[in-house]
Amino acid sequence: ILQRADGHAMVVNSAALEAAGITKSTQPPFGGDILKGKDGEPTGMLIDHAMGLVENLMPKLTNARKKAAYIKASEIYAAYGWTGMHSMSADARDIPMIERLSDAGKLKIRVYNAVDMKGADELLDNIAKNGPQKNKNGRITTRAIKLYIDGALGSRGAALLEPYDDDPENTGLFLVKKQDIMPIFKRALREGMQISTHAIGDRANQTMLDWYEEAFAAIPENERKISKPRWRNEHSQILAVSDIPRYKQLGVMASMQPSHAIGDLFFAQKRIGKNRLAGGYAWNSLIKSGAIIAGGSDAPVERGDPRIEFYAATARKSLDGFSDNTWYPNEKVSRENALKMFTEWAAYAAFEENALGKIRPGLKADFTVFDKNIMTIPEADILKVTPVMTMVDGEIIYEKTE
Repeated sequence: ILQRADGHAMVVNSAALEAAGITKSTQPPFGGDILKGKDGEPTGMLIDHAMGLVENLMPKLTNARKKAAYIKASEIYAAYGWTGMHSMSADARDIPMIERLSDAGKLKIRVYNAVDMKGADELLDNIAKNGPQKNKNGRITTRAIKLYIDGALGSRGAALLEPYDDDPENTGLFLVKKQDIMPIFKRALREGMQISTHAIGDRANQTMLDWYEEAFAAIPENERKISKPRWRNEHSQILAVSDIPRYKQLGVMASMQPSHAIGDLFFAQKRIGKNRLAGGYAWNSLIKSGAIIAGGSDAPVERGDPRIEFYAATARKSLDGFSDNTWYPNEKVSRENALKMFTEWAAYAAFEENALGKIRPGLKADFTVFDKNIMTIPEADILKVTPVMTMVDGEIIYEKTE
């Protein structure tokens, strides 16, 4: 069993298919697809919710391995220069472990958690009773729910308004039903819970905005714990151009990962054609419309290196310097706005703008030192800078040694 890097597809061998009871007559579950050959037999490619058919065949991670992984990840990200991360789709069962590791000084960076849907009800109950959840040292915050509307562009599971150019019978997948999540949306507004929704395709993003708008209309501001709830759209990858102004209008934030563009744009035109890419990875258009973009990396789907993310946002070129007009270079952003995406605006997306995101008296001493000024050096050199020191709460959590 091999899972695709983005977590939206896997390939399994014939032994796994047999063990899972997947045959030519097996119908895919809602939100999933079982790819089959011309003979009708399953090829071994499982998309999105169809991966659940073999889930029980996969070994479960032990708590010891999880603990070691969280500690190692914290060390890696601190060495990259991250002072904190937004952990999307965190396992609610792991939150106590993460909090203990942080309080024990073993997990140094800040973590802002959005739990997956399985933990939504319990988290809503806790938020209603106690407010946003924080650990003792204040570095771990849990106050959001993550859900997925569609799949990924690479595996053709992203939900599109029109069929894929290279798969004319396919418009992608929806992974959730409106009737299942609208009650959660409404309760989240009443209890002050942030919603973060994965949406890749233009149909998924449009639907996400429609559902948010419906929930906002159903629960007026005077019935909400937080009048402006700062709900997020994770990825906002392919947008109908007409939907771009709706982010500002609805107060929805786009949480975007610039490295997606410089990887996907090598194949995206084959998937959806150049015209639809006019609304693809549209950072500059969103910012110009007044929307707030929280920048991230989507690690481990991508490498997780902030230098790559900053370079991708400001150069909109491959790591080798390639770009052409199908990459819509006008959607790159200024270095000033790129810096805000990963600092000030990311802090705002976590309700921490009065404590994080800027270097000024009264705010927490979270910052990163590089050996060169990324705001002024040639763009190609951004990838070559070296993180020298990372500080969180005035504590040096990483320092380069010779």
